[in-house]
Amino acid sequence: MTRWSAALAHAGIQDPQLRQDYDAQRRLVRRFDPHAYLATRLLLPPRLHPPVVAAVAFMHETDELIDFGDVDTRQEALRSWDHEVGEALNQGSGNSTLRALADTVRRHQHMASRVRDFLDGASVEATWTGFATEGDFQAYVDRYSLPALMLTASLFAPPPRSDRDAPFHQGCRKLIEAWQRIDHLADLREDAEGGKVGIPHLTLAEHGLKPEDLRRQPPDAAAVGLLVSAQARLAGDALNACQALPDLVEDEFRPFVRALISVQKLRLEALRRKGGAVLEGGVRPPAVATVRVLARQAVLAWRLRRR
Repeated sequence: MTRWSAALAHAGIQDPQLRQDYDAQRRLVRRFDPHAYLATRLLLPPRLHPPVVAAVAFMHETDELIDFGDVDTRQEALRSWDHEVGEALNQGSGNSTLRALADTVRRHQHMASRVRDFLDGASVEATWTGFATEGDFQAYVDRYSLPALMLTASLFAPPPRSDRDAPFHQGCRKLIEAWQRIDHLADLREDAEGGKVGIPHLTLAEHGLKPEDLRRQPPDAAAVGLLVSAQARLAGDALNACQALPDLVEDEFRPFVRALISVQKLRLEALRRKGGAVLEGGVRPPAVATVRVLARQAVLAWRLRRR
């Protein structure tokens, strides 16, 4: 693994204050999403480590600000944050997350529109209390989940208007749909207790369930098992539809994209094995299998960088 100080140098980040800002984001991402951090550091070219870390930290910070409280509180938090982000991009900021983001936007100018798309879509998250229908879920993916993914994916996307551009975007859309379904299943107990279930209410009703049923002790394990199976099937279909995604990026980015898809497959298999017991929590991909995926792709990434 490339030393972090070397990755900062590869990215052209020499200013001591900025190096401290990026380092703070590195510590944040390593703490709250160690798998994403490890995949970034092992599999992407070193010059992309700082911007990816900055984008993921910004996304996490935004999520944290708008995820708690009633709808009015969350909307006000988003309005305030949106204003603060705008000032940071134009004038500077006292917030290390936003200073790192602003520097990333200066170095990767396409990121300005990606940040704007994400913040516009964040209004959906700030008002979200659940989905009535599958259509509502799909709209959420389009407006919030996909722009969130594109904050990082745009850093290694094919050139705009190239023959790979539209297929890449479509593949990312399928990947994040699967990812979001898997998240909603893995977090089903926690979301139910918080009053914001990520499975559409109409879908729950088709399995004889209501959101409040997911908080009962014990829940109807058979009904929950059928629900998990049906949602896992949809997630699997979406993952199958994005299998060509690694072939749409340059060689040096392919190990990272393959690993993203492979880890989601492992998470999905863990959910399928859990079945109706998903409400008991603890749905994680096998640690050994995850390490094998990262190690296998790390060897390929190393070979590509040696060429």
